Amino acid sequence: MQKTAFIFPGQGSQSIGMGKDFYDNSDVAREMIQNASDATGIDFKTLLFEENDQLEQTEYTQPAILLVSAIAHRLFEDAQNIKPQFALGHSLGEFSALVSVGALDYIDGVKLVHQRGKLMKEACEGKDAGMMALIGLDDESVEHLTAQARADGKEVWAANYNSNGQIVAAGKKSDLAAMESLFKEAGAKRALLLNMSVASHCPLLQSAVAPLKESLETALQDSFIAPVVSNVTAEKYNTKEEAITLLPEQLVKPVRYKQSIEKFDNEIDLFLEFGGNVLKGLNRRSTKKPTHSITDMASLEAAYEALV
Repeated sequence: MQKTAFIFPGQGSQSIGMGKDFYDNSDVAREMIQNASDATGIDFKTLLFEENDQLEQTEYTQPAILLVSAIAHRLFEDAQNIKPQFALGHSLGEFSALVSVGALDYIDGVKLVHQRGKLMKEACEGKDAGMMALIGLDDESVEHLTAQARADGKEVWAANYNSNGQIVAAGKKSDLAAMESLFKEAGAKRALLLNMSVASHCPLLQSAVAPLKESLETALQDSFIAPVVSNVTAEKYNTKEEAITLLPEQLVKPVRYKQSIEKFDNEIDLFLEFGGNVLKGLNRRSTKKPTHSITDMASLEAAYEALV
């Protein structure tokens, strides 16, 4: 059996119809969706499968993605009960990773990230918050330019280290827009202001830290079957105490996804991505190890075959 890492996508992986093939073909998937709906009051069947605007709102995006990831993982686990070398998520995907290693019940996970989305939205209200994707710049250039901008009174930070040459900055939209020409002069092929009203993984979310930590203290369990890699440190952890510290901190510090992949890919033979295929694209730029994305029953079967 090949050594595997379980990986879980974050916001940006959502789309109408995600998880539909699981729902159509699995009693377990239908039960999980119904249980999540009953627990939260969110009609996940409508949210996931019918045209709507809510799926793009962070307080609904986050629980929808975690739920589909949890379903994909549960169906995989029911047929192949294997222990990963580690689990890793991108941003909210770190909560999905905790579900996969037994440290968080999926219903509690859905509730937590629903709350997390609301806290993030509230923290950014009235702050002109936004994010900008930067293609073609190295980490040091982005860090230098954003530090220089902050010294000049602007509110901008490096927020996501996704892959080589792909970084996302966060902060005030007006400050990010003012820096577009500077990023391009430094070598960025693209500097694209994203259609978002939340600035993730930067100090603008400070007010969300304490209430999220309080909720984590009651929801998390000290029952890790495998370690999780922290977005904040790009290091492994396997205790509730560490998770309670690191997950709130993740709100205001950058996601070190690229660094995590590069650091630990020598420990595994392949990555299994549950509930999306965004990370598969990022991984191509950071590792030579294959990534198999599980988004429907056919890709679930293909993942079984890849493990042999």
